[in-house]
Amino acid sequence: MGWVWWMVTAVLLLLAEHATATLACLMAAIGAAVAAGLAALGLPLAGQVPVFVLVSLGLIVLARPAVVRRQALPGLRTGVAALVGSNALVTRRVDAHSGHIDLGGQTWSARSYDPDAVFEPGAVVHVLEISGATALVG
Repeated sequence: MGWVWWMVTAVLLLLAEHATATLACLMAAIGAAVAAGLAALGLPLAGQVPVFVLVSLGLIVLARPAVVRRQALPGLRTGVAALVGSNALVTRRVDAHSGHIDLGGQTWSARSYDPDAVFEPGAVVHVLEISGATALVG
């Protein structure tokens, strides 16, 4: 029945993690889950507690810093931000006022970033910025 207490401890630690978002409680919850598994296999309490402590501290010392560093990296660009920096094919003449490009298989309205630049159909352009539903290209 000791494994039930370890699982209750793991759930409480997960709730604490949800409230704090420090990752330390998550690592301790994993330690409690490992101890629960060993308790279910019949390991006595004198063996469960050191395993809980070692797994929890090991994860806090070794895994948590790597996860925190990973979370600190710039996020994955999504939506229109992911389109900036990509290349597109001009499908209708692009100048400072209007035009169309094929960007990722979709037709986008486009304008040249440089007011004096003109791109003819078939030219490959670089998306420098997205303004509303219009790509600014160069």
